[in-house]
Amino acid sequence: MEAKLANKDVTIDWYKETFLNPKLSSEEIAINSGLNKKTITNMYNSASKEIVIDASNEHYDVLYQSISSLIENQPDIDLTLTIKFRGVSVELNINESLIVINTLAVKRSALRGGLWSTAGKRVEKYLMATLCKLFSVPFEHFDQNKIPSSMREVDFYLINNEKYHRCEVKMMGRGNPESADAIFARESNVFVADKLSDLNKKQADQLNVKWVELRNEIGFKRFGTILNELGIPNKDFIGDLDNYLDEVLNELIDK
Repeated sequence: MEAKLANKDVTIDWYKETFLNPKLSSEEIAINSGLNKKTITNMYNSASKEIVIDASNEHYDVLYQSISSLIENQPDIDLTLTIKFRGVSVELNINESLIVINTLAVKRSALRGGLWSTAGKRVEKYLMATLCKLFSVPFEHFDQNKIPSSMREVDFYLINNEKYHRCEVKMMGRGNPESADAIFARESNVFVADKLSDLNKKQADQLNVKWVELRNEIGFKRFGTILNELGIPNKDFIGDLDNYLDEVLNELIDK
């Protein structure tokens, strides 16, 4: 915005000097080049700043060449991006617009991934506490304040005397081909997911990980079986599930 208001052309040299500046953080450099840091880690098995800078510059050059080739070979394509800020507007040409749009798309993806991760961590304890209440588990068996502080940060634990059974919640979605190493790498005792493939279930059984598939119509009832296997007191749920869930969630959220 400032560059355009100063009548500067957003050229490849200006963009690289400004947005791939080594003084920026690794995350900013990667995103400005059209990559995210996780992709660089997967590609190079490292995300040191030196590698991020090299990978980002290389990727930006390829991106720029691709855009230039597109414009050259498709002269009929036209795109103008107008940016307005505090009553002032500037227009970007097709080359500038495509670079900005690509960067914004990568930034959105990175933010979305971060938000989902944060949301997942927050939802995990509510979901597990709801399951415990659904099966009338005495509070002492899932009171997270009894967990040592070193273990309390992220995980949810079921408690049986001095035994702490780590629980993990993961929204798998459909067709997620993650391997057992990826899914069960944290060595959880209980794994709760919305959807598990037959292979996932087989892997869990082989690793002695107790699992619950919530998307199955009565999948939550498997949690009662798991509680029995862990020696944790519980009662089978009888009643209107939807109404009871509303009551429990309101109770937990209000705390």
